[in-house]
Amino acid sequence: MKAGGDARAVLSWSSGKDCAWALHVCRRDGLAEIGALMTTVNGTAERVAMHGTRRALLQAQAEALGLPLIEIALPWPCSNADYERIMGEACARLVADGFGTVVFGDLFLEDIRAYRETQLAGTGLAPFFPLFGSDTSALAREMISEGVEARVVTCDPARLDENFVGRLWDADFMADLPEGVDPCGENGEFHTFVTNGPGFAAPIPHRVGETILRDGFLYADLLAD
Repeated sequence: MKAGGDARAVLSWSSGKDCAWALHVCRRDGLAEIGALMTTVNGTAERVAMHGTRRALLQAQAEALGLPLIEIALPWPCSNADYERIMGEACARLVADGFGTVVFGDLFLEDIRAYRETQLAGTGLAPFFPLFGSDTSALAREMISEGVEARVVTCDPARLDENFVGRLWDADFMADLPEGVDPCGENGEFHTFVTNGPGFAAPIPHRVGETILRDGFLYADLLAD
């Protein structure tokens, strides 16, 4: 299945492995012409929400991939009304700039897909989910075998303890996962920062800083190296 229409697509970019793989699949299989990355950033902390990625690292990813980065700054705290207004304005700008599709790296959560579809309805932008319905165990193995390198930057301590945060997302990491934890973290067990993979001109230099507990999640602070 391809993205609809001939208009360019923007990729919803979280800084993690799944959106990086969605980009690769779209390019490899000719599913969509990705013209830019789009990321929402906490305007106060200057980090990607949930992943905690610093803007300097986010921008380094875009540079390594050779794509423009569209940053959408959100206030903190951000009400639903503010979020929907800001995103509505962003969607209008995308349409004006010739984009017709938003690509998402979601894997199997139906409620998240339905929310994205609802949010884009009537905007002139069509959602596209090239990875949706994938077997995440097989997908994780494929990504790693094809050269995706990522570091685990956020963990839900109710599912994974502090020994998992800051680690490389690799075969050893998956072998250590407790039963019931999705190997791609699709249920929110963990989030990653992708440092290298198909399409990257070079790996993203970084080092792992301190681990902190914030808002109920463990974060490994990655620093540009």
